[in-house]
Amino acid sequence: MTTKYTVGVDYGTLSSRAVVVNLDNGKVVSSAVKNYPSAVIDETLPGTTIKLGNNWALQDPNDYYECFIATVKEAVNAATKTISKDDIIGVAIDFTSCTVLPVKNDGTPLMNIKKWHDNPHAWVKLWKHHAAQDQADRLNEIATKRSEPWLKYYGGKISSEWLFPKLMQIVEEAPEVYAAMDDFMEATDWLTWQLTGNKIKNATTAGYKAIWNAETGFPSNEFFKELNPLMENVIEEKIGTKFYPVGTKAGGLLEKIAKATGLNVGIAVGVGNVDAHVSVAPTGVVKPRTMLNIMGTSTCDITLGEKEIPVPGMCGVVKDGAVPGFYAYESGQNAVGDIFGWFVDNQVPERYFKEAEKKGLNIHQLLEAKANKLKIGESGLIALDWWNGNRSILVDTDLTGLVLGMNMDTKPEEIYRALIEATAFGKRLIIDTFEENGVPIDTLTVCGGLPHRNQMLNQIYADVTNKEMFISEHHQAPAIGAAMFAAVAAGTEAFGYDTIQEASKKMARLKENSIKPIPENVKAYEAIYKEYVKLHDYFGRGANDVMKHLKKIKESVSKEG
Repeated sequence: MTTKYTVGVDYGTLSSRAVVVNLDNGKVVSSAVKNYPSAVIDETLPGTTIKLGNNWALQDPNDYYECFIATVKEAVNAATKTISKDDIIGVAIDFTSCTVLPVKNDGTPLMNIKKWHDNPHAWVKLWKHHAAQDQADRLNEIATKRSEPWLKYYGGKISSEWLFPKLMQIVEEAPEVYAAMDDFMEATDWLTWQLTGNKIKNATTAGYKAIWNAETGFPSNEFFKELNPLMENVIEEKIGTKFYPVGTKAGGLLEKIAKATGLNVGIAVGVGNVDAHVSVAPTGVVKPRTMLNIMGTSTCDITLGEKEIPVPGMCGVVKDGAVPGFYAYESGQNAVGDIFGWFVDNQVPERYFKEAEKKGLNIHQLLEAKANKLKIGESGLIALDWWNGNRSILVDTDLTGLVLGMNMDTKPEEIYRALIEATAFGKRLIIDTFEENGVPIDTLTVCGGLPHRNQMLNQIYADVTNKEMFISEHHQAPAIGAAMFAAVAAGTEAFGYDTIQEASKKMARLKENSIKPIPENVKAYEAIYKEYVKLHDYFGRGANDVMKHLKKIKESVSKEG
């Protein structure tokens, strides 16, 4: 039988990446990347002078469509120099989530309608839109007061990143936009709709980001009415009740998309997926007791279990949420690579950049080389990794970053290492919380850009968590995962796969050498980690809300300006 291929497209925070993947072995035949023309919209609405408030993060859905056509066309053109396009049997996408937009019944994004273009609430709200924290706080307060039974399965709090706080913000600040929308949906579902002509919503984002349960459905109309009277019938009016598991075929590829990309009309299009959850398959994490860390600008964790157990601060637990047959627990950190990027962009002196250039290194490589020479604890520094708030286990985007212990001798590489250690401590606290609540984690598997670029980071994570760490060989795990789910959507009748487990057996790839904890490092980090936990609880659990007070002062001054 001729080898078959599928296309996967991963939509990140700043760009999309398309890959053509060999279904026999998971190897990438070709790939293409395109940055979103409007990037992250967080200051001024494009084409206007309308300024956005603090913690806003929007995107233009037209960028998604444009990037799909451009990247898939480029990847397919490259691939078909050596393979036949007739052997490409499917395509699927994944997205950062919760990334949501209001649309009309015909699929038109509200911001594409002239009347609504200049209203920020008519645009895509990106996952890291944190301006709905007040709404999230009220939602959690009401849910707690009502003793809503579902709350414990979201770690006791719904994040401001999730769907309903974002929708509450629209209801409260732009009720006319709420009235005008026919649907409020995940970008991954919207774009899949554009590819197939079928409005098919995925069960994964509904379960994790929209408080839906396959057995019990959504919270009651009474709960939503208490959030806001306009939302009493929000499920029937704006969300819908039918959701499909990942790996389902959403439909066949439309002719206009096929012509624009070079693919065949009618090939299988998989139901939309989430970047983190889609990464389980290419990393081989298809059974319990391993935590998958997808490490990039932020970090998302997926852990499989055989039971549904409430874990404080988790982002949700959904049956069949990542791999059929298991409960998938989600957790994560709002900023990881973003923190290191912030430090390099804003805090590193020019002489370091000159030294890096002279040595033929990029600035991160230079800082890693210098930081790697430091002994554990030598800098006297400790940090809290809350530059973009805390996702797990505190679920609070109003928390902010902290570096403690600096003096006149503190060097950039010392701070750089302390920031990496802080993100590792944050991961350790998440793992400890899972294990204390009955979800065992024996090993870590990591994928994403960071583990491939920074070996010091890998060793620090292994030492801090005291877990053996396996690194995905795939550099583009989410996109490859999307391609694997496309193979399941195509099915064996098209020479794809019947299950994601079957696809994973053939296509998952891990590096041969794992990262093992070094016993003396584990012991050295244990003392510093105890100090991290003290700071974490002091600033994060209400003993000292100085971070939130300063944030409110900042917001009030900004409004005056």
